[in-house]
Amino acid sequence: MNEIVIFESPNGEIQVQLEQDTVWLNLEQMTQLFGRDKSVISRHIRNIFKDEELIRSSVVAKNATTARDGKTYQVESFNLDVIISVGYRVKSQQGVRFRQWASKLLKQHLTQGYTLNQQRFEENAQALEAALKLVQKVALSPELNSDTGRGLIEIVSRYTQTFLWLQRYDEGLLTEPNGTAGGKLPSFAQASHSLAELKQSLIKRGEATHLFAQPRGEGLAALLGNLEQTVFGEPAYPTIESKAAHLLYFIVKNHPFADGNKRSGAFLFVDFLHRNQHLFNQHGEPIINDTGLAALTLLVAESDPKQKETLIRLIMTMLSVNNKTVEESA
Repeated sequence: MNEIVIFESPNGEIQVQLEQDTVWLNLEQMTQLFGRDKSVISRHIRNIFKDEELIRSSVVAKNATTARDGKTYQVESFNLDVIISVGYRVKSQQGVRFRQWASKLLKQHLTQGYTLNQQRFEENAQALEAALKLVQKVALSPELNSDTGRGLIEIVSRYTQTFLWLQRYDEGLLTEPNGTAGGKLPSFAQASHSLAELKQSLIKRGEATHLFAQPRGEGLAALLGNLEQTVFGEPAYPTIESKAAHLLYFIVKNHPFADGNKRSGAFLFVDFLHRNQHLFNQHGEPIINDTGLAALTLLVAESDPKQKETLIRLIMTMLSVNNKTVEESA
C-alpha cells in the first residue's frame, strides 16, 4: 500500500507517505517538520548511520519524483525510526508531536486494516460454505437421477471446498485443525523396505535409476526420529495429520535421498496414511487422489521455507476436514 496522509504542523501541512506499515518523509519534509536547516538535518542523519544506531538499508527508500523542471529524480525518503532519532537529536517538541501522531495513525491503520480483511474473509467464507451446502443438498435430491449430473455436482462441491481452503491459506487465516490423535510412523527398516520395493517397480518400468531413493547419510533415519520426539513428555507431532504433513514436507525439502525425493516423500506420505487407516473419509472416499497428491508435493517443493507453517496447516486441513461432512466442519 502507498497512501498519502496529511500532518498539520505550525510550519504548515506536510504530506506524509504511508507504506510498508510505517511513515516516510524526505529531507525537505523533515526540514519543514523540525524547523531546522537542511544541513543540520543531513548531519544528524549521517551521524545516526555512522553511530550504527540504525541500518541505512532498512530505513531508507528511494522514490522517483518529478521536479518543476519536468525531470525525474530519485529522492531518498526516511522511515519513522529515522524521523524519531532525528527528533531526539534536535530536541524538538514538534518531533514528539509527530511521533505521537504517527504512532496513533499506524495503530489505527493496522487494526482497521486487519479488521476489514478479517470481515471480508468471513463474509466470503460464509458465502462459499452456504453455496457448498446448497450444491450438496441438490446432489441428494431424488429428482436428480442422472449419474452425469451427480458427478458434475460432486466436482463442483470438491472444488468449492478446495477454493475455501486456498482462500484461507492466501489470507493467512488458516488455523491448525484438531486432527486425529496418534499415528504410528514406520521404522527406518520398514520405510527402507517399502522404498526398495517401489524402486524395483519403477526401474522395471524404466521410470527410475539406481540412484532413486538412495540414502544420503542418515537423513531418513534422523527425519523419522525427529517426528517421534517429545516436548515436556508430550508428542511434538501429536496427530496423524501433523505427522503426515511434516513427513511429506521434511522429505521433499530436506532431500534425504540422492534422487527421487518428491516421489519418495509422496510415497511415504501415502504409506503412513495407509498404515494408520487414514486414506479414506467416513464416506469411503479417498482423502486425496493422485492429481491432488502430485499438486501438493509440487507445492511443497516450490514453496518458500518462510511459508512452512502455513503450508503444514494447509496439508493438515486437507487431511482432516475431508473426514467430516460440510455440516460438521462449517
